[in-house]
Amino acid sequence: MKRKLHLFWLLAFAGLFFAGCQKDNIVEIDPMAVEDTDDDVNNTTFTQFVDIVFSTNGNATVDGTNDDFTVSVSGNCVTLVYTGDEYVMYTLSGTASDGYFKLYRVRRQAITLQGLTLTNPNGAALNIQGTVAEPNRGKRTFVILNGENTLADGTSYSQTPDGEDEKAAFFSEGQLIFSGDGSLTVNASGKSGIVSDDYVTVNGGDLNITVTSSAYYDETDAEYKSPAGIKANDYVKMQSGKLTIASSGTGAKGISCDGNGYFNGGTTEVTVTGSNYGNSGGGGGFPGGGSSSSDGKSAKAIKCDGNLFFSGGQVVARSNSHEAIEAKGTISITGGKVFGYSSSDDAINSGGDFTISGGYIVGCATSNDGLDANGNFYIKGGVVYAIGTSSPEVALDANTEGGYKLYVEGGTLIAIGGLEQGSSLTQSCYQASSWSQNTWYALTVGNSTYAFKSPSSGGTPLVVSGSSTPTLQSGVTVTDGTTCFADWLVENPTVSGGTTVSLSSYSGGNGGGGGPGGGGHGPF
Repeated sequence: MKRKLHLFWLLAFAGLFFAGCQKDNIVEIDPMAVEDTDDDVNNTTFTQFVDIVFSTNGNATVDGTNDDFTVSVSGNCVTLVYTGDEYVMYTLSGTASDGYFKLYRVRRQAITLQGLTLTNPNGAALNIQGTVAEPNRGKRTFVILNGENTLADGTSYSQTPDGEDEKAAFFSEGQLIFSGDGSLTVNASGKSGIVSDDYVTVNGGDLNITVTSSAYYDETDAEYKSPAGIKANDYVKMQSGKLTIASSGTGAKGISCDGNGYFNGGTTEVTVTGSNYGNSGGGGGFPGGGSSSSDGKSAKAIKCDGNLFFSGGQVVARSNSHEAIEAKGTISITGGKVFGYSSSDDAINSGGDFTISGGYIVGCATSNDGLDANGNFYIKGGVVYAIGTSSPEVALDANTEGGYKLYVEGGTLIAIGGLEQGSSLTQSCYQASSWSQNTWYALTVGNSTYAFKSPSSGGTPLVVSGSSTPTLQSGVTVTDGTTCFADWLVENPTVSGGTTVSLSSYSGGNGGGGGPGGGGHGPF
């Protein structure tokens, strides 16, 4: 019977994203930020269909294979090797607490999860491999979510064949592209939640990932590994849908990638409550005999070794032990809503230049810089609310020790803790006479009003800036308006009451710095 595949893909769409990386204050278009039409599952025609049904009281069943398949079924442990030339759609359903689906394949394919609940107590629940002669890297696996689905790994990966990787409850050597109108819950207690040796793109659905596993010593690679909710050897791209990650393992991250991170749409919420693994100063205490700072693994919410681009949607990231959001390269925010909160480090940290030209950004650090650039920091637009602690930490920090600066050229700015010393303030900034904790304020610039609630702690002074001379009121009552982040920032609210706060000219210089490696606790 012919499949009506489009029923699974009604919500599989991608947004067009143009973002620039900052080089010498010139914006360049990153080609990977633009939508790849091949990542739209509707642009692939599938001609071979295989159904796998897992069972709680018997063997899993496999239907729809031909002579191009080698099929192995033992209980609920299903392994398929496909050597044909068709684009295959695999549909997985049923329930099992003692099985897995493992696929060897070197062409693009799709996996529809249709009411699947699958746990492998000895490793990955879903495992996409290539062959010994040809790994599956560079090959797409579309994951179509239909109904409610759940995957879980085991605390010990005890049955991984020699020479193979198996890094997560859902592991793929190739690219993973999620879409659909269903949901997927992943519970990772042994390693990561979802891992690709290539890239991960979310084009729709719900992904709910919980990570309780901690950093571990990998005997094969002879190094320490940090698990994550989503991990990719290339980039991670969020286009639409909802992604929720909760990570509590020691040294475990929320999102981690070796390449760039793109947040173009949808809703992303990442909460990391685990402590860091090891330390940055050496010493013992590492399983496997490690003793150097490189053995340590940090518990960051979002960490990319490349650049980070935010152009749409909403991102909320929290970390108890390290940065909430970090790029080893540059950070560019052109739109969307970005929230970072850290109780022990910078809220949002860029290893290079940091450019804000649009969107709504809140960065709150209770013990370090709110927003930190290890290169130049450019504020050209958007609405920015940054909170840092007392000097030498600040709300907005650039690496002046390395010859860089903070440039305030536009946008609407609220900074509790002041600005980096030596800042270039093309747009005038103003200092409040004082500020009170846990208090609602209203900032009016021209015809726009923004309400923000002050934190329970933070440095001084309170600095504001806008395209025209702003007014500031303290102790207002806030109703209506558009909430950007609950209890943090509201756009165009109705405000009443309050008292006017005296403002004076501000030229910057409240500390900051941190040196060439500033803001972080080393390379881990």
